[in-house]
Amino acid sequence: MEVFLIKALQFFMSISLLVLLHELGHFCFAKLFGVRVSRFYLFFNPKFHIASTYDTWVRRLFKLQPEVVPTTEVTETDDDGKTKTVKKKEYVGTEYGLGWLPLGGYCAIDGMIDETNQKLSEETHPWEFRVKPTWQRLLIMIGGVLVNFLLALFIYSMVLYTWGETYVPVQQMTHGLEFNQQAKQLGFEDGDILLSTDKGEFKKFDADLFRMLADAKEVTVKRNGDNKAIAINEELSLLDMLKSDPPFARPLTPALVDSVLPGTPAEKAGLHKGDLLTSINGHEVNSFGQFTDQLAAIGESINEMPADSLAKRHVTITLLRDGAADTIAATLTAELKLGFTTKNPYTPTTVEYGFLESLPAGVGYGWHVLTSYVDDLQYVFTSDGAKSLGGFGTIGGLFPDTWDWHRFWMMTALLSIILAFMNILPIPALDGGHVLFLLYEMITGRKPSDQFMVRAEYIGFGIVILLMVVANLNDILRWLGYM
Repeated sequence: MEVFLIKALQFFMSISLLVLLHELGHFCFAKLFGVRVSRFYLFFNPKFHIASTYDTWVRRLFKLQPEVVPTTEVTETDDDGKTKTVKKKEYVGTEYGLGWLPLGGYCAIDGMIDETNQKLSEETHPWEFRVKPTWQRLLIMIGGVLVNFLLALFIYSMVLYTWGETYVPVQQMTHGLEFNQQAKQLGFEDGDILLSTDKGEFKKFDADLFRMLADAKEVTVKRNGDNKAIAINEELSLLDMLKSDPPFARPLTPALVDSVLPGTPAEKAGLHKGDLLTSINGHEVNSFGQFTDQLAAIGESINEMPADSLAKRHVTITLLRDGAADTIAATLTAELKLGFTTKNPYTPTTVEYGFLESLPAGVGYGWHVLTSYVDDLQYVFTSDGAKSLGGFGTIGGLFPDTWDWHRFWMMTALLSIILAFMNILPIPALDGGHVLFLLYEMITGRKPSDQFMVRAEYIGFGIVILLMVVANLNDILRWLGYM
């Protein structure tokens, strides 16, 4: 429960920040061009909300152009009983609110057809969105996306400045990698050290490594001290490589005990620091990855016959201790844990950045994340890709189990880029849909009718809701074990 709350709180904080700043991007450009914003909300507010209509402080803080309001004539009577007609301006403020449904937020811009479903009168006013020049309306619409993208670049820059970039270069993984059956059929062998492809050198073990493998025609590895070229004669799918179990490739880490956790089956069985595990229940293991594979196989066996759960959790482990073979018996926990940790055999490399160095480095990092994300979208249009879509549960699960500011900000920057890209897609109801119609107006000189815009808005909103339903339904099916 504690882990769930930590993940949920990080997700809630991240999304709230991104939505607030996204809507603030629209808000600032609208105010800059004298367009009235009637409501500015974090979260949605069906039925009830908390709100304030005073925005003088916003003007003072941002020094934005005041809203244009109509001038009305009123009759006033002075102390002598004389009447006179005077012109009076009434200040119309923005309603700032906090809704109770944490599914986003919105900025209701007067004179604009959007998801707020406001009714437009035939009479136009000078403070409305629809009467402003096209270029101003375009900037108002891209304001949210622009803020999210620049925010991501800024976060990446500050993360690099604060923590630097820490990783183990793939070429320095002296134990090499271990590969699944598909990779071995291509010519890879356990212990190979990946060096490069015809696209360039490998840097670190992450998703980029698999992207390079998917695009490669030839891969160079170091095997037994010699470089060897492996020709890739079939098309590799990034999605298949990431989803395969066991993985297409993973670091080959010895199953060497570094510490034994107190009160665990490992301690009760007499496992010691320095023990090297060599088999479990007669199945040879040459790495910690293979050891976890055998635990997963036990879990599958228990799922098939739950009644034999306790019996199947009794395991026999062989090991090497001080060069001599030994055998221990243990009973795994209900979560199929033995209760020991291994040690990373490699010393990470840390690249540090000064403040000025971090800015271009963060921009480059963010741009690479964006292009990689766009490139990976090709897999969404496959059956497996559609099944891999995830909703709030999947996104929340990407945050760490413990509070880690470094990972929190890296995830927030990634979500900011995703939010920017998804919103600029040319789908009505999203910012990109409005941008598409504005570009059409700029090119043709003709403005789409209000009736067309309303219908397009409903269609786009339906598409967005459908995608959200599919993504979150996938989460539910995965939680129930059907996917």
